[in-house]
Parts: sequence; C-alpha cells; structure tokens
Amino acid sequence: MHSATLADPARPSVADFHRVNRGGGLFSESVSQWLGAVFALVAQRLGLRPTALTLANLVLGLAASVTVVALADEVAAGTVPAWVVGLAALVGWQVAYSLDCADGQLARVTKTGSPAGARVDVLADVAAQIALVAALSATAVAQRPSTPTWLVALFAGTWMVNLVTSVMQSGPNAASMVTSTSLPVRLVKLVRDYGAVIFVAGLVLAFAPALTFWVIVAFTIVNGGFLLASIAFSARASL
Repeated sequence: MHSATLADPARPSVADFHRVNRGGGLFSESVSQWLGAVFALVAQRLGLRPTALTLANLVLGLAASVTVVALADEVAAGTVPAWVVGLAALVGWQVAYSLDCADGQLARVTKTGSPAGARVDVLADVAAQIALVAALSATAVAQRPSTPTWLVALFAGTWMVNLVTSVMQSGPNAASMVTSTSLPVRLVKLVRDYGAVIFVAGLVLAFAPALTFWVIVAFTIVNGGFLLASIAFSARASL
C-alpha cells in the first residue's frame, strides 16, 4: 500500500485517490486504478459509501457476463455481430473493475472502510469472476462444441487462483515469488494482471471469438502453473 498525505483532506484530488491504490499490475495501475480514482473522487463528492461502488461493480460485471452467456449461441451462429457483444463486455468489465479499484481507494482516503465492507468487496469479486468464467466458457463451447468438459472445469477451478492469491497477498503474511519491479518483469506479469486479462478477453470476444477456446487453454496453463509454483515456493519457505 502506498502512503499518502492529503493536501486538503476535505477535498482530495484524483491523484490523492490513485496514490493509495493497491496495485494489481502494470495495466491495472496505469489504466484501471486511474479510472478508479476518478470514480472515487465522484463518489466522495456525492457522499457515497465505498460499498455503493462495490455493488455497482457487481451489477455491471454480472450484466456484462450474463449478456455474453445469453448471446453466445447467436454470436456463434452469426445472427448477432460478435463485435457488438465483445465490445459491450470489454467496456462493462473494465468499468466494473475500475469501480472495484475505486471502492478501496475511497475507503482508504475517506477512512470509511469497515470489516463488513471488506467482506462485501471480496464476495462481489468472487461473484463477478464466476460470471466472467461462465461467459468465456459459454463462448468457447458455442464456438467449438467439441470443447472438453474437463477443460472447462479445469479452467474454472484454476481461474480462482488469481482471486485467492490476491486476497492472501493483502494480509500481514503476504509474500511474492518475484519481487523485482523492473519493466521486463512487470510486462511478463501482465498474464496475471486482471485488468489486462479482461481487456484481452473482451478483444477476443469482439474480433476473434473462435479463439476463446485457446484463451481458456492458455489461462488454465498459466494459472495452474502459478498455483503449483506458489505451493512449491511457500512449502520451501516453511521448511
């Protein structure tokens, strides 16, 4: 967490909100956290609580994913343009994620966070990511009916590694396998940057939905590999 000193606690700026962001990766810090800071500023001016942003994130994220699921077969059949659904999902997911960034910024700057609010935030993230996994899986199956059931199950299971590890890294016992913050390392870590991942997913849905099968293959390998590496890293440290 970044330390911050507000020039005027009663009138924080966008930069003040961004300064207290919790990271998330190169894309998230450069795009999602800045947009989140704008949302946090607007919310602060309107007197909204952080949980209001959390719930807005949940509703928007679910709406985008449900739309993709509902229209997956129509997109595959060519009766609904893929670019319309894909771009709607891309924008919806990105704005939802930026709202997710904003609720924490708002809580830290205005000191209005609470244990209950933190729980709602985590639960909303779980729900939104389950819906995202369903959207990508439904598209992959619609585009390629021969997609193995075991692959979809493995994709869904390993996807949650991102959420679990992000929660684990926010506590007092947080640790990172690769602590370097150099640009090459941060570029490599984009494969696990949620903001970058949903950006790529939206582009694929919009312009090359047939590749969704390979997207879920790729992220199953990445997340499964990261899980095994994390277990080995933690086990070695504990021994």
